[in-house]
Amino acid sequence: MGEKKKKKRNPIPLRVNIIFFTVFLLFSALILRLGFVQIVYGDEYKKEVEKKEDVIINTSVPRGEIYDRTGKSIVSNVGKNAITYTNWKKDKPEKMRETAEELAKIIKMDSEKDLKKITERDKKDYWILINPDEAKKKIPEEENDQLKLKYKDDNKEYQKAYDELLRDRVTEKDLNTLSDLDLETLAIYREFQSGYYYTPHIVKNEGVTDKEIAIISENLEKLPGVDTVRDWDREYEFGGTLKTVLGNVSTSQRGVPAEEKDSYLAKGYSMNDRVGLSYLEKQYEDVLKGQKKKVKYIKDKKDEIVNSEVLSNGAAGNDLVLTIDMKLQLEVEKIIEEELKKTKYGYAGTQYLDRAFVVLMDPHTGEVLTMAGKQLGKDDKTGKQVVQDFALGNITTSYNVGSAVKGAMVLTGYKEGVIRPYSVLRDEVIKIKDSPDFKSHSSSLWGNMNDLTALKRSSNVYMAKIALAIGKESYTRPGQTLNVDPAAWDKVRNSFSEFGLGVRTGIDLPNEMAGFKGQDTAVPGNLMFLSIGQYDTYTNMQLVQYASTIANGGYRIQPRLLKEIRESAQGDEKLGPIVQEIQPKVLNKLDLEPGWIEQVQTGFRMVMQPGGTGGVFIGAPYSPAGKTGTAQAFYDGPLRTNYNVPPPEVMNLSLITYAPSDNPEVAMAVLVPWVYTTNNGPSPNLTIGKRVMDKYFELKNNKEKE
Repeated sequence: MGEKKKKKRNPIPLRVNIIFFTVFLLFSALILRLGFVQIVYGDEYKKEVEKKEDVIINTSVPRGEIYDRTGKSIVSNVGKNAITYTNWKKDKPEKMRETAEELAKIIKMDSEKDLKKITERDKKDYWILINPDEAKKKIPEEENDQLKLKYKDDNKEYQKAYDELLRDRVTEKDLNTLSDLDLETLAIYREFQSGYYYTPHIVKNEGVTDKEIAIISENLEKLPGVDTVRDWDREYEFGGTLKTVLGNVSTSQRGVPAEEKDSYLAKGYSMNDRVGLSYLEKQYEDVLKGQKKKVKYIKDKKDEIVNSEVLSNGAAGNDLVLTIDMKLQLEVEKIIEEELKKTKYGYAGTQYLDRAFVVLMDPHTGEVLTMAGKQLGKDDKTGKQVVQDFALGNITTSYNVGSAVKGAMVLTGYKEGVIRPYSVLRDEVIKIKDSPDFKSHSSSLWGNMNDLTALKRSSNVYMAKIALAIGKESYTRPGQTLNVDPAAWDKVRNSFSEFGLGVRTGIDLPNEMAGFKGQDTAVPGNLMFLSIGQYDTYTNMQLVQYASTIANGGYRIQPRLLKEIRESAQGDEKLGPIVQEIQPKVLNKLDLEPGWIEQVQTGFRMVMQPGGTGGVFIGAPYSPAGKTGTAQAFYDGPLRTNYNVPPPEVMNLSLITYAPSDNPEVAMAVLVPWVYTTNNGPSPNLTIGKRVMDKYFELKNNKEKE
């Protein structure tokens, strides 16, 4: 038999198996991928298919209100009709214009405000929008092609250049074709465009009538995005009283300040939210603003809202209860105004007098009971003399205050060891080489005296000799030169700052100033002027903090205007529940030996007794103590630019006081700058101070009798 042929293996089954295995692997990968997509991205793809979108809108709430310490309303909200527009669908300009035109047929914009805001550029853009065919003809095709070629790599720059060229081609004749309805529509259209997607923007909130509201409500289907709401305005129950301190709130048109945009947006504000722009309104913005209502709107693939869900109901802003007593505030302002006018128009040499300030404060808590300031000025429209609120000047303007600082100077002398209680120094004319004579205000003071008499009768020389001793120098003979240790300047100023002089008081208001320090410390004689309040400048709020530090035994208390934070009142409640009660804050305590501050308190009582410079208070039943001040200064007011250097010399007058002297319950500072230019003149610091303190105790006694 021949050799058997070898049987060949068929390769097809192997290939089939490989193919099947490969297909198996691919299907397995596909199943795994589908499972992954279903589990991880299922909701997102489902949402994409259904084309639904969640939009969260924050709705503004009423701002918190402001009350005085007795519960009287100072700043409240007054509701008013308003019309809003919300660009829900990111409408194109033509669609927005159509809606604006429909709305223009119903409402009339404020011609004095809204129509005047329309610029020539606005008119040109609007003319182009409503006349697209005519506008297109203004740039021939050949010129347009050249423009495209020039900006072929930058379509954005091309469009910008095209738009600018087109605007330039719109003529005055073209703009004259715009009708009154077109201009009304344009005013509304501008407001539509100034809003943000999904955020209600107020189109009109002044003079919106109930009839307009009713017609709009009946035609909302023709006005997509338009709605009617209740807006509010701040109402000031006492007119201009304290207005400069209360501050202002922005309008919905202005919204948040552009320079602080990033800060506000980071806190969840919208650009058109109304915010506090200045002083108390700004200082306590976080308290007053409230918590916005949050609503989630669900939109379908047609961009229609199909559902909504309230995420949080929001809450009105909390209310502020101030430390101010408005009844007392009004009485004090009346006194300032009367005495300011009486002095201005009743005496010679008072041509620069235009302002006066008074602060009353609880020396133990720092609660500011009254913060008053008045300024004489002219009405911009009528040119007539008016009295304006200038309460803010108590912290934003500073002056040489004169002898009121002498209590701090005596205590500085004690601390530096250059005098002790009852130390005797000679009051005399100090004659320094190549310098004017330095002396006290009256030759009757010349002779030996102790610290109490120096305070009572306001000896300049006594204080100057303390300052020289701190500078390791003394006056021994007429015509001598002075060699003062430069460290004396810092020693005196640092000591003064512990009383609140020359430093910010810490009051809860922005933009408080610290005052100005005299710069020419190389002249030794200037140290003597520093010791009597005629070199550095201080604010009236610093003076009342200093008076309180003496009154309460050496504790520098932070002044404050906020007494309590309360929830918004509900129903018939006058005030809501207390959220926070503000506590006193001690900034520092004077480091004094026993008896030192009591010695100065004794000197301050003597000031208000026979022979003292505060004799107007003699016999006052409330037992006052304090210190008067007169400073020879240079005028630095509104008329300063009318004069060359140096400006006219003027007299600043001040007063610090507290009462009752044995158990003080109120401290006061009065400051009247630029009173007169003559050698002698009136004392409005004393007349204002006496009348104010009398009124304080009169109102207190009347309240106790009620």
